[in-house]
Amino acid sequence: MASILLAEDDNAMRTFLTSALHRAGHDVVAVPDGVAAINALGTRDFALLIADIVMPGMDGIELSRQAARRATGLKVLFITGFAAVAMNARQEVTEAQILSKPFHLRDLVKNVDRLLAA
Repeated sequence: MASILLAEDDNAMRTFLTSALHRAGHDVVAVPDGVAAINALGTRDFALLIADIVMPGMDGIELSRQAARRATGLKVLFITGFAAVAMNARQEVTEAQILSKPFHLRDLVKNVDRLLAA
């Protein structure tokens, strides 16, 4: 079981992803934006950050930059419905993985498990 921080601004998607990750055996802290995610990083250690790239306020890219400074070794998985944004993110944050929406929950769990095992 891994401790995962999930930053997703869409409430329904956040609830859905949290439920799927719980069923896969992970401990998930879900927050609605990047600022809340930064605040959550100060409360405990996380193995993985899952962040929507496009969020109001602090986007997922900036969140991952700030998170990397605060939590060394934190792995990052971006989720996004915008292919062009995903391509730019891949160039800016090469160590992060990207999962494009829509995706099947088993794909999410497989990506999470693969990242945590690496």
